[in-house]
Amino acid sequence: MRIVLGLEYDGSAFFGWQWQISGRTVQDELQKALSIVANHPVTVQCTGRTDTGVHALEQVVHFETDAIRDDKAWLMGVNANLPADIRVIWVKPAVADFHARYSAIARFYRYIILNRPVNSALQHGRVTWFHPPLEAERMHEAAQSLVGEHDFSSFRAQRCQSKSPNRRMHFVEVYRQGEQVIMDISANAFLHHMVRNIAGVLMAIGCGEQDITWTARLLQLKNRQLAGVTASPCGLYLGGVYYPEQYGMPKHPVFNKLPASAQRHQH
Repeated sequence: MRIVLGLEYDGSAFFGWQWQISGRTVQDELQKALSIVANHPVTVQCTGRTDTGVHALEQVVHFETDAIRDDKAWLMGVNANLPADIRVIWVKPAVADFHARYSAIARFYRYIILNRPVNSALQHGRVTWFHPPLEAERMHEAAQSLVGEHDFSSFRAQRCQSKSPNRRMHFVEVYRQGEQVIMDISANAFLHHMVRNIAGVLMAIGCGEQDITWTARLLQLKNRQLAGVTASPCGLYLGGVYYPEQYGMPKHPVFNKLPASAQRHQH
């Protein structure tokens, strides 16, 4: 039987998602907890690996098991064996050929910037602090050139292993909530460090260091070395994943903004 989980985690104390020989990872902690409840070794497949210090509002994973448990038993049992900075938030059996990664149509990330003169003790590790004043409207306008199908070579890490730099950006929205400037961004998939690199570019535009046309120029240049700094992982959250309706997966309200063409797209 294939079981699907949605989980949230604070990535501050983890060396990213993926299991490794040394260093605490989200995958390792989750697999240990699942193995206790299933009473056999469990390996999970996730929607997308998050880097060191990156958080998740909703990561989606699936795993195979012969153990017979109801949804509540998986939910309560796994959470009882997880550390406090990881929680399973929903459980359901997989439908048909569902795969956490390959069935996904779109991913949504949220990047949170604390924009005030002094850093926060209470939000430490959960937001990126940037003290020069930011104009959210200017950042939003600059981001619109990223929407659509593009070669995002200027926004990928140099060690990115993806075979193609092309991605389909569904939407980018930048807005202010009090002292926070928030970027919501969705695409069919993301390159390594792509969201953080976009955030770094938009912050440079928002504080007036670069003009609004910089994002469009960088797309044309296709050169990461010309695109400024990579923003901190602290403010980055995997926000949710969108799947075709037939799989019956929970859908974050942000995906109501997806264009109809994206909601029909199957790959």
